Amino acid sequence: MNYVLFWLILGTVLCLMELFLPTAFVESTLGISAFIVALVALVLPSFNWQIALWVVLSLIFIFLLRRFVPKRTPYTLQDSTEARTLTTITPGEAGRVLYEGNSWSARCEDDTLTIPENQPVVVVSRKGNTLYVLPESALKG
Repeated sequence: MNYVLFWLILGTVLCLMELFLPTAFVESTLGISAFIVALVALVLPSFNWQIALWVVLSLIFIFLLRRFVPKRTPYTLQDSTEARTLTTITPGEAGRVLYEGNSWSARCEDDTLTIPENQPVVVVSRKGNTLYVLPESALKG
């Protein structure tokens, strides 16, 4: 098979895959690298060197593309830290609270307190998918 044709087909397939399987333009950069190697293959007959060039170009393009990808920000607790218990939260055990319209797993920050259901609580912190809460009455008194 002609190497130029191989790289053109590979580049086309990779660019089309980006349309159906979005990967933040990683497949497109691999496809563009393949198109460049197809041009170089006209003067560089060694397939091993072509593969090496494709890998190097792909890595360079992916590295350059990283500055355009937005950074993920971790979820932080909103200003609203009030919640309401859906189940009883016993010492050392997890229960459920309603926080910002969603049901969350929750534990009491104080391991000696039991928080009955349908009580207002204040969200103190979050670890993973678990909220740590204190009853409002404990904070007022």
